[in-house]
Amino acid sequence: MIQRVPVTQGLQALLATLTGRPVGLRSVPLDSKGSPVPPPYTLLYPLDRNDDTQTLADNQKAAVLDYQATFVSGPTPGVANSRGGDEQAQWLADRAWKVVERPANGAPGYTHALNVGAGVTCWRREAREVGGTSDAGDAIITSVIRYRLFLEEQPVA
Repeated sequence: MIQRVPVTQGLQALLATLTGRPVGLRSVPLDSKGSPVPPPYTLLYPLDRNDDTQTLADNQKAAVLDYQATFVSGPTPGVANSRGGDEQAQWLADRAWKVVERPANGAPGYTHALNVGAGVTCWRREAREVGGTSDAGDAIITSVIRYRLFLEEQPVA
């Protein structure tokens, strides 16, 4: 059975690399002193899991895991009356779309590696944008992408 923790950690690390900003798992990311990091940042939420490949030969060695990434903009630290903006939220989301980016030369696979744990491969990735918040009066604006990862355990040689 495919363990979720290594997959979640792999996606969290990939999003942090692609956006250049911290990624919190279900909560605001913390700095090295344990204090909340000011926006912009990403919140990653594990969602659904399906282990049924819906085949007659299903051997429980595959899984489909869904995640939601919420890209959070916010006020500029130290600037009074500043607000998060759509441009900032979209900037993060544009970089996060690279999770599903394919090589420009047409080679198989994905441009950016996703480490999902030993003996497991992610053979397909999907992403779709599902909205966000749009009230600048909240001082924070978000954009949301949902990812679906198709995983399979590799036989031990």
